[in-house]
Amino acid sequence: MARTRIPTRPGPRFRRAVGLDSPEAPAGGPEDEATRARVLAQSQAWMEAAVIGLNLCPFAKAVAARGQIRWQLSPARHAEALLVELVEALQALAEADPAQHDTTLIVHPWVLGRFDDFNAFLGLAEAAIEAAGLRGVLQLAAFHPRWRFAEHAPSDPAHASNRAPWPTLHLLREASVARAVVAVPEAATIFQRNIATLRALGEPGWQALSSRWLDAVATGTDAARPPAADDPPV
Repeated sequence: MARTRIPTRPGPRFRRAVGLDSPEAPAGGPEDEATRARVLAQSQAWMEAAVIGLNLCPFAKAVAARGQIRWQLSPARHAEALLVELVEALQALAEADPAQHDTTLIVHPWVLGRFDDFNAFLGLAEAAIEAAGLRGVLQLAAFHPRWRFAEHAPSDPAHASNRAPWPTLHLLREASVARAVVAVPEAATIFQRNIATLRALGEPGWQALSSRWLDAVATGTDAARPPAADDPPV
C-alpha cells in the first residue's frame, strides 16, 4: 500500500493552541525511560481493570488474551507530529496480519492534554482515515482523562466510559468489530449498559478503581498522575 500524504496539517492557530507541552503532561519527558514505562503501565492497567474488568468493551478480552493489541507510546509534543504518527500507524495496521496485530492504541501524554484540544484533533484524525482510503477498513475510538459528554451533567459517572489515564487514540479494524458485534448478544446496547454500570459504581467506586492503575506503578520517582477531570464539555 502506498504511503499516504497527510491530508490536513494543523494550521498556525491550532498549533498555537495545542503545539506546546501540555500543562498536564508527565513530569518526565518522552526521553525518560522510567516515565515512558509508567505511562504505558498505567494505560495497560486501565485496560485490564476498567475496559476488561468492567466489561465496558466485550470485544477487548479476547484480543488482549491473544496478544493482538499493539501499544504505541507517542513521544509527540506537537499536534502535527502526532498526526504524522497517526498516519503511519493507520498504514501499519492496514498492512499487518490481523492474527498478529488486530488493533492499535496510541497513548500520547505529552500533547492534547486539554480535552477541547483533543476533541478538535479528532476531526483531523478522521480526515486522515478518509485521505488514506481506509474509510470502511479502519475506524477510530478515543479516550481522554477529561472526557465529557455534553449531554450529561458534569458529575455523571457515565463520562468514565471514555476516560483513560492518558489521551489515547484507538485504531480498530471494521471487519473485526463487525465480527465481534455478531458474536456479542445485544451489542447495540453496550453503551447504555456501560452507563448503567458506571452509574451503579458511582464516582467513589470509579476513584477506587482508578487507584489500580495510578498506584500500581507509583514506585521509584514520582509517578506520572493524570489530571483531574475539570475541563468543560465540548
